[in-house]
Amino acid sequence: MKKHNFNAGPSILPREVIEDTAKAVLDFNGSGLSLMEISHRAKDFQPVVDEAVALFKELLQIPEGYSVLFLGGGASLEFCMVPFNFLEKKAAYLNTGTWSKKAIKEAKAFGEVIEVASSADANFSFIPKDYTIPSDADYFHITTNNTIFGTELKKDMDSPVPVIADMSSDIFSRPVDVSKYICIYGGAQKNLAPAGVTFVIVKNDALGKVSRYIPTMLNYQTHVDNGSMFNTPPVLPIYAALQTLRWIKAQGGVKEMERRAIEKADMLYSEIDRNKLFVGTAAKEDRSRMNICFVMKPEYKELEADFLKFATERGMVGIKGHRSVGGFRASCYNAMPKESVQALIDCMREFEKLH
Repeated sequence: MKKHNFNAGPSILPREVIEDTAKAVLDFNGSGLSLMEISHRAKDFQPVVDEAVALFKELLQIPEGYSVLFLGGGASLEFCMVPFNFLEKKAAYLNTGTWSKKAIKEAKAFGEVIEVASSADANFSFIPKDYTIPSDADYFHITTNNTIFGTELKKDMDSPVPVIADMSSDIFSRPVDVSKYICIYGGAQKNLAPAGVTFVIVKNDALGKVSRYIPTMLNYQTHVDNGSMFNTPPVLPIYAALQTLRWIKAQGGVKEMERRAIEKADMLYSEIDRNKLFVGTAAKEDRSRMNICFVMKPEYKELEADFLKFATERGMVGIKGHRSVGGFRASCYNAMPKESVQALIDCMREFEKLH
């Protein structure tokens, strides 16, 4: 039976990326050695990093004056590194969910943090719209896609202060005007690579502005100066990321990824809105294309476990919703084929007929 992988992360990767990485695990570049046992400073591996950086810049049209870094620690470490490197006195944060809350908590250790708006009272079911960003903040931090609650910021915003974004789960799913940000970061395990590597896009001239001492490993400048090679980087996930970047380019680039994302999301949301058993949890104007959250309508709540079992038996993997929302979550990242989305829709229709 075919499996349809809707896991929120670590999540689906293109099949050819998995196969190419598996080959390199057995024999990297004809060296007779595994990718997992070569030195990160081997002459054969440096071109991997160089090409990955070049493709990042090409696919996202990153302007001059920015560096692309591959680090460890996940986005959770970036919650700390961002204020370490950029917060001198005050920072502004938009609170749109669990990951925003974690970022805010870390930032409070470094200076004043202004929460400009929050949708917590509505269980983060929408993106706040009417708020004021303090003009004296060192930066404004946003989480562009909220994997748990299924909301997404789909446009680059204008801000009176520099913008920093956690794009862990929607990077490469739409074009981004990188010039509007001084830092974009994310864990790669949702839309780019296996767990273990974190990407950071940082504006070089925004660094070195804080007066505090920054520990060497937590200083972005360290990694800019050393091309992500100050310490041993996560070699295998970087290699897999390169394969994904090649795949995105071969498929038609970021605009094609956006077209597919819109198509898949429209398909599934249309079924959620049509089906008498289900209802979406996020405000329609803020619905995520990456993480589609829905629950049983109140009058059918008792069927929730039955549908999960029904869908699982038909090959749907990872559709159980996060405990904060309940119900179901279908994560439709770039590598998710339209056919899998249709298979889930067919499940929903079949279950509806039975009830």
